[in-house]
Amino acid sequence: MLQSRLFAKTRKEELPGEMSAGTRLLLRAGFIDQTAAGIYAMLPLGLLALQKIEKIIAGKMDEAGAQRILMPALVPKKNWEASGRWNSLDVLYKVESRQKTEYALGATHEEVAAPLVQKFALSYKDFPIAVYQIQTKFRDELRAKSGLLRGREFLMKDLYSFHIDQKDCDSYYEKIKQIYFEIFNAAGVGHAVHLTLASGGSFSKFSHEFQVATSAGEDTIYHCAACGFTVNREIKEDYPQCPECGGEEFSEEKAIEVGNIFKLGTRYSAPFSFEAAGQDGQNLPVLMNCYGIGLTRLMGTAAEISRDDAGLIWPENIAPFFAHLIVLEAKDGETDAKIRSAAGKIYDDLQKAGIGVLYDDRRQKSAGEKFGDADLLGMPRRLVISEKTIAKDSVEIKKRGGKESKLVKIKEIDNFLKNENLG
Repeated sequence: MLQSRLFAKTRKEELPGEMSAGTRLLLRAGFIDQTAAGIYAMLPLGLLALQKIEKIIAGKMDEAGAQRILMPALVPKKNWEASGRWNSLDVLYKVESRQKTEYALGATHEEVAAPLVQKFALSYKDFPIAVYQIQTKFRDELRAKSGLLRGREFLMKDLYSFHIDQKDCDSYYEKIKQIYFEIFNAAGVGHAVHLTLASGGSFSKFSHEFQVATSAGEDTIYHCAACGFTVNREIKEDYPQCPECGGEEFSEEKAIEVGNIFKLGTRYSAPFSFEAAGQDGQNLPVLMNCYGIGLTRLMGTAAEISRDDAGLIWPENIAPFFAHLIVLEAKDGETDAKIRSAAGKIYDDLQKAGIGVLYDDRRQKSAGEKFGDADLLGMPRRLVISEKTIAKDSVEIKKRGGKESKLVKIKEIDNFLKNENLG
C-alpha cells in the first residue's frame, strides 16, 4: 500500500475524552475513527489488522472441527422470551418494525443457535456439533468510555457446541480452552493472558475468562502468590485460600477480558425443547457450551500492551503490514530518482515474496516526520532507503522497538527479512 494514497492521516495532537492509551494511539495513527461513544469505524490499516486476527481465529476454529455460519443480527422477541432474557438482559437494543413486530439486535446468539441446530440434529449420530460465527454484536453499555475495550458495537467470534454426553461436553470444553491459548499466542498477547476462574452465573458453578493484565483494564483479578492460580473479583470471597496449593497470599491486578468460555448445560436447549434420540430410542437432553472472543477488543488489547511512548508496536502476526518502507528524499534530482526507482523495485519484489509492505512514498516530508509516523504506526520492521544507503546498494533495516539496525544489500532484503536476527 502506498502511504501517499491512504486517506486516513496520522495526528500529532492529543485526543480529548476518557479512553485507554492504546485506543488513543489507534485513533492518532489513523487505524480507527470514533463515530460515537463505544462506536468505531475501522479505517484501512485497522481493518487489515482486524482481518489478520479474524484469519487466526477462523483457522483455529476450523482445526477444532467447528463449522462457520452467519446468524442474523436481528433476533425476534419470541426467541428472547423463550429463554427468559427479553426482560432480564439489560444490554439489549430493542427495535420495533412498522408492523409492530419486536426484535432485539444480537448481543449474543444462544437464542438463535439452539433452535437453528435443533432443526438438523435429531439423533445421537448427529452429535457432537460445533458452529461458530464472526459477527458484529450490539450491547447497550452504560459506560462505553474505554475505546475498543468496551464498545456498544463490536466484532465477536462466538462458538456454540452441542453434546448429548457430559464427558464429550467436558472434553470439548477443555479442547477449546487450549485452543484459546494458541489463538492468543498467535495474536501476540499470549504472554500476558491469565486463565481466570469466574462465576458461571445461571449456567454453571464456574466459567473461565482469559484476562490480560493491564492498568487500562476494567476487571480485577487475583493471583495466588505461590502458584499463580487466578480468580476474578466476583468469586474471590469464595477462596480465602488457593484451591490449588493452599496459599493465602493473593496479588491484585487490573485486567482486560479478551475471551470467555461457559458450560451452559441445558440452559438454552431446554427452553426450545431441544432433545435428541439416544441409541435406545429414548430422548436425551442436549447440552451446550459457548465460547467467545471479542476481535475488536483483542485488537485494542494488543495496542494497549504492545506500545511505547512513540507509538504502537504491532505483534507480527496481526500487523497490517510486516514492513514499512521509507524513502528519504535527496536534494540532487538524479540521486533522488535513483532512490525512488530502487524503492519501487523493493516494494514490488517484497510483495511478490509475500511480505506485506506499507511504502512511505510521500514527498516533501522530513525524515523526522516519516520516522515519527513509522513509530506511531508500529509496523514490525522499518526499511529506510536514502542517499546514504543507496550509495552502498543497501537499505537500513530496524525492528520496531529494537535498538539495532543493519545495512542489508537490496538484493538480499527478502531473504534477510525471512531469516533475520535483529535485536
